[in-house]
Amino acid sequence: MNCKEALPLIHEYLDGDLHGSEAKELKEHLIACPACRTLFKQLEQTEAMVRSLPPVRVPDTLTAQIMSGLPPMKKSRTWTDWIRKHPAVSVAVVFAAVMFGSYMSMWNDDKNLMVKGNDLQEVIIQGDTVIVPQGHTVNGDLVVQRGKLEVEGDVTGNVTVIDGSVNLASTAHISGQVTKVDEAIGWIWYKLGEIVNMIGS
Repeated sequence: MNCKEALPLIHEYLDGDLHGSEAKELKEHLIACPACRTLFKQLEQTEAMVRSLPPVRVPDTLTAQIMSGLPPMKKSRTWTDWIRKHPAVSVAVVFAAVMFGSYMSMWNDDKNLMVKGNDLQEVIIQGDTVIVPQGHTVNGDLVVQRGKLEVEGDVTGNVTVIDGSVNLASTAHISGQVTKVDEAIGWIWYKLGEIVNMIGS
């Protein structure tokens, strides 16, 4: 045993917590090491003096005095506590805000005509106008974004016009619903519906 190992054992011995082989090893070390023996005697005398002191009476108001001297506790921020208690809801709100911001950005940035459908060979595009000619049939859904849609023929699905206009001739026949989306919020709902339909498919 070296002096570094002996020091904590000396404290344990003085506290009455050292027994068995460790106590024996400490005694052997103290016999062999004059420095540790001197330290042991000094600590033993200090402990004896502390034990001989009369007990100190602590006033009943000491706790109140100490507490009054401490700085006041900061009030907890209710919204940060709520976030800590509901992490899943917080993440969902942040995700929704980011998605909303990105969709709003897409709504404002995209100015090009977009035509989407399964059967577009029956459609004529002139500038920003999409025409379904009389006597022609578009099978399936038809989506026109940022343009004008003129339907003179038939559409055997739903028609959706986003940020544009739709004109149905008297000869037009649409078997599904006609949906017009003019606001960014409506467009976001439309996109979310598309995502849900893709997941469900």
